[in-house]
Amino acid sequence: MRLTDDRYSGERSQFELALRMIRHEARTRTIRECTGLSDDRIRKLYTTYFRNGGSAGIKRRRGKSPRQITRFVKNSENQMQATTLVALFSAGLLVRIDNDDCVHPCWPRPDVEFGHRLCRAYETYLLLHKDPQLSFEWAWNLLQCISHNDELFLATCNHCHAFYVQDAYALDRGSCPACEISGEVH
Repeated sequence: MRLTDDRYSGERSQFELALRMIRHEARTRTIRECTGLSDDRIRKLYTTYFRNGGSAGIKRRRGKSPRQITRFVKNSENQMQATTLVALFSAGLLVRIDNDDCVHPCWPRPDVEFGHRLCRAYETYLLLHKDPQLSFEWAWNLLQCISHNDELFLATCNHCHAFYVQDAYALDRGSCPACEISGEVH
């Protein structure tokens, strides 16, 4: 049997995604949800390819994924970066934005294709921002939060009419982070 046989493509894709997510320091649970691999298999992949393989600098994050939303809206820079991620999620078909500016998930549950799309969106985000404020796990949290439209939602700027991520329970001055940073808010 050859490795290129089609019956191994699913397992190979799970394996490649797990390694890709480990490079982004995703937590075991996040990797498991997207790949379907067991916790033990994920830990063994990390040990084999990263800890013993000589890839320095890649850490294993322990504990639960972050769940707070304040990180996304605590200042204009974080708010702009969160908005960039939501735009990339939409471009990557992870979410869709309807005519009422509500965000809807495109996947009923994560799978390998979902995981690869999430990684692509996050990698593009890293290329767009010199000083990224949001880790892969924070991006995962943002995707979950914005899809529910309860604590976070997309607001429209009164000045430039662009969308931006906003806390549903905070006062909204009606200006996007780009307008606030550039000083166009009057």
